[in-house]
Amino acid sequence: MGMTVSQKILAAHAGADAVRAGELVMANLDLVLGNDITAPVAIGEFPKFGRDRVFDPAKVALVPDHFTPNKDIKAATQCACLRAFAREQGIANYFEVGHDCGVEHALLPERGLVTAGDLVIGADSHTCTYGALGAFSTGVGSTDMAAGMAFGVAWFRVPSAIRVRLTGAPKGYVCGKDLILHLIGLIGVDGARYQSLEFTGPGVAALSMDDRFTIANMAIEAGAKNGIFPVDDQTLEYLRAHHAAEPKAVEADPDAVYERTVEIDLSTLEPTVAFPHLPSNTRRIGEVGEIAIDQVVIGSCTNGRISDLRVAAGILRGRQVAPGVRCIVIPATQRIYLQAMEEGLLKIFVEAGCAVSAPTCGPCLGGHMGILAKKERCVATTNRNFVGRMGHVESEVYLASPAVAAASAIAGRIAGPEGV
Repeated sequence: MGMTVSQKILAAHAGADAVRAGELVMANLDLVLGNDITAPVAIGEFPKFGRDRVFDPAKVALVPDHFTPNKDIKAATQCACLRAFAREQGIANYFEVGHDCGVEHALLPERGLVTAGDLVIGADSHTCTYGALGAFSTGVGSTDMAAGMAFGVAWFRVPSAIRVRLTGAPKGYVCGKDLILHLIGLIGVDGARYQSLEFTGPGVAALSMDDRFTIANMAIEAGAKNGIFPVDDQTLEYLRAHHAAEPKAVEADPDAVYERTVEIDLSTLEPTVAFPHLPSNTRRIGEVGEIAIDQVVIGSCTNGRISDLRVAAGILRGRQVAPGVRCIVIPATQRIYLQAMEEGLLKIFVEAGCAVSAPTCGPCLGGHMGILAKKERCVATTNRNFVGRMGHVESEVYLASPAVAAASAIAGRIAGPEGV
C-alpha cells in the first residue's frame, strides 16, 4: 500500500521505510516556530525538560507579530520574553519590529527558512501555510513547541488524506481565497479533521505561489492537520528566488490511499464570501444581498502579500473609500511594505482614504489596529470569522478575497469587483 506526500515526509523524518494512517511516530524537525503569544508559554516550559540550550539555534524561529508594535504593557512584556530568550540562546531567526519583521507565515517563506520536504511545527494553527512549498507543516501547542526546541523532535499521529483534484483555471478576479472558501463550504469546518488536504491535478499549475500559500494557510479551517501542494516549476523558482535550502521534493505513490477525492473545476468558481460565524458559511458574490459594512481589513498571513495589495490597489486607484467605512491595509512583511511603497501602492491606498499599518496580525485575532464595536460589520481578507474574533461578540466578520474587500470598501457594502 502506497503513501501520500505527507506520509512520505513523516516517514523520512521518523527514519522509517513506511508509515500508515493512524500510526504514532516520533519525527525529527527542520524548524520550530513561535510568536509573541505562544512562545512565552513555551519558554516558561522549556526548563522543565532538563535542557538549558535549544537543540539547534538555527532551527528555531521567533516572530513577534500578533500584538506588535506593542499595544500595551502586557504585549511589551510578552515580546521582551522572546527577545531575551533569543539573545540568551543565540537564535538568529528572531525578527524584530521595524527591522525585517513581518507576519510569521508570510515572513518565513520570504526569508527562505522552509523548503520542500521539510517538517515544520509552529505554535500557531496557521503554520500549515508552508504546505504551499511542499513541506509538511502543522500547528502545535506551546508545550509541544517547548519539547521541539529542547529535543528537535515531535510526535505525530500519521494522518489519512483527502485528495483535492483541481482542473481548469480561475477566471477574472477569482483567486486562491475563493478556492479555499469554496472548498471549506463544500466539506465543512470539520470535513478534513486530522487529515491531510493534498492538492493535485492540472489546475495546480494555474495557481500562483501566493494563491497556494492562502489555500494551505486555511487548510486548518477545514479541520485539516495540514494542506500540501506538489512541487512544480513554480515552487522551485520560488525556493531559488528566496535562497531556500535544497528541496527534498516527494510525490505520492500511485497506489496511495485517500479517504475521498474532491473534484474542483477552477473555471467554475466565483468570488466567494464566508458569512458569520464560520468559514464554511459561504455564498457566491451574487448570493450575498445588500449588507452594509463599517470596516474593511486587507492583510494578514492569509492575504497580505504583494499580489494581494496589487489587486486591492488596482480596484481602489482613483476611487474613494465610502463615507462611514474604515479601510485598513496591512502589508504582511516589511519587505512587502517597502515593495508596495516603491510601486506606489501605498500612495493609492492613502489617497483612497485607507489607513496603512506596519506589519502585524493585529485585527485578525481581535488584538489591535481594527477592533470592532458592537453590531459593526467587517469584510476581511483574514482567515477566521468566529464569534468575537475581531472584537465585540455581537460584531460580524465576513471573509473574502482582496478584490472583494477593496470593492466593498468603495461600495460601503459587500460587493464584487465587477460591480463597482
